[in-house]
Amino acid sequence: MTETRRKQFLVTGATGFQGGAVARLLADRGHAVRGLARRPGAGPAPTSAAVDCVPCDLGDADEVRRAFEGVTHASVVMPLVYDSETVLRYARNIAGAAREAGVERLVYNVNTPLPKETTPYAAFETRRAAESVLRESGVPTVVLRPPVYLDNLFSPWNGPALVNDGVLAYPLPAGQRVAWMSHDDLAAATAAALEGEGLAGRVIGVGGAEVVTGPELAEAFSSALGREVSYRQLDVGHFEAGLARLLGAESAAGVAGIYRYAADGGDPDLLAPDPSGVEHTLGIRPTPITDWVKAQPWEHWAAENTG
Repeated sequence: MTETRRKQFLVTGATGFQGGAVARLLADRGHAVRGLARRPGAGPAPTSAAVDCVPCDLGDADEVRRAFEGVTHASVVMPLVYDSETVLRYARNIAGAAREAGVERLVYNVNTPLPKETTPYAAFETRRAAESVLRESGVPTVVLRPPVYLDNLFSPWNGPALVNDGVLAYPLPAGQRVAWMSHDDLAAATAAALEGEGLAGRVIGVGGAEVVTGPELAEAFSSALGREVSYRQLDVGHFEAGLARLLGAESAAGVAGIYRYAADGGDPDLLAPDPSGVEHTLGIRPTPITDWVKAQPWEHWAAENTG
């Protein structure tokens, strides 16, 4: 008779927005959760008090090995680092530690869809390389490839313009079809992938409830906010410069590569996975855009609160 191990979940990037959403959801469901972060408590999205958040340098194989001790299930997302050797080292350390710990299921959030062809953009190619390492690790792995996050729009660089000026500015062509997804829905998809039957080895394109163009997204915001909102394509260089002030030049350049690829006309359907796929494959029903918009405290970005 095989002894069943007590489930111990590990979440990388647990003080980040995406990892934090996963860690909170798992903890809220009563699971034992160990969160990894370079600087616990210093992230933008603090984890639940029920999450045991520990420091870990993914580039240090011994630290990663210790962090994985006793872990049965792992949710992995890479930090906003785009140096190829560094990301490969992270992936190899995670793969080795997970294999040594006997991890039963690892879910890797690529954080972007991947074009079929090789590109000059590190945002795609470093994540493609990490995906390959994890899938070939011998650890039962599920890969999730999400598109663009709705939560990006509830931010200091989008919120004030949306609320005060009725302008939704984003660095994607107006005609680009996107299945915008929330961090909470990504967390639900990750939790389903961590425990679902028959998913090991799968690469799943996940997304939100609807696939919309920029003007259609603005129309959904107009309906939810009760005021006119128009879409404006933001110049990628301008977007990158603003992001650099928050993340640093290297990370901003990495992120901006995704939008440069889209602006150049690369694969118009890359960000538009079939919404029905998430429900059929993972058994979750993503939140409609208007429902997500209505649930956000947009008054935070009103003119009197932005000074």
